[in-house]
Amino acid sequence: MDLIMKKLKQTGFVAATHTAFKSDGSLNLAAIEHQAAHLLRNGITTAFISGSTGECSSLSLEERKQITKRWVEVARGSQLKIMVHVGSNCLPDAQALAKQAGEAEVLAISALAPCYFKPRNLGALVEWCAAIAACAPQTPFYYYDIPVLTGVNYPMVDFLSQAADRIPTLGGIKFTSYDLFSYQLCLNLDDSAFDVFWGADEAILGALTMGGQNAIGTSYNYAAPVFHRMIRALHAGNLDLARQEQYRIAQLIQCFIKYGVLAATKALMEMLGVDVGGVRAPHANLTPEQRIALRKDLEQLGYFDWLKPEGARVDSPAVLTSKSNGH
Repeated sequence: MDLIMKKLKQTGFVAATHTAFKSDGSLNLAAIEHQAAHLLRNGITTAFISGSTGECSSLSLEERKQITKRWVEVARGSQLKIMVHVGSNCLPDAQALAKQAGEAEVLAISALAPCYFKPRNLGALVEWCAAIAACAPQTPFYYYDIPVLTGVNYPMVDFLSQAADRIPTLGGIKFTSYDLFSYQLCLNLDDSAFDVFWGADEAILGALTMGGQNAIGTSYNYAAPVFHRMIRALHAGNLDLARQEQYRIAQLIQCFIKYGVLAATKALMEMLGVDVGGVRAPHANLTPEQRIALRKDLEQLGYFDWLKPEGARVDSPAVLTSKSNGH
């Protein structure tokens, strides 16, 4: 396998998109066109679909196939690229999703660890991922590490070291943790052989100072201008301004936590003109009173003033490395 296959060398922000539902709880595939257009308007050119934000564990196999099919159709001929989360507690389901995504020639696939019957050791996790990746033999594979949700927690630098020999298409990992020590080890493994997508939006500035070049997260759906400004400030050497933009994101996420992050962010998307409906059980939707309170909280933060026009265009610098280091 050509080494270039193993690493996309993609820089920038990847939006972990919501799955849109109608009022009766069924899929709203028509909303995907609006989601895609919204991302492009805000300088985001890659979508990560059917992940945690996409409520993957609340979707059937057929629904996930429909979602992938529609995102690929919408993105065709545009700047938008698609990464598909294919992980499942059922290996044949994950393999079927990987096969579909590979045949659709998406940018990459990714998979969570099985989290009910957990891998007994790191080797078992590597074999699980290898069995999924093999079903899309021409598509870069990224392990999705999010131990706070899966309960599966192995050193990611060890995962990369072991998986490199078992998964020819291994591109790297989606690193959703605050462990900057482990993150730095992964970034520098084998002369930076792997992509390590940072997954904690509220702490991305720390990752950038470690040399991070890419990130996947929910916040890029609704706060892309803030992140674009953060990157510009960092490249300009204005660390104080970059910290201010990072603090805005921290405040925003803190605001969501008291309402339930998924329900609150879906409500916010509707406020921004992209209706993705409500959440599926066991999550709970916001009450009318909570929606009013959320909007008031956002206004008090100044959130709607943060979305400035200069951050909302496709040619915004959604690149996480400066020109000075060759990227």
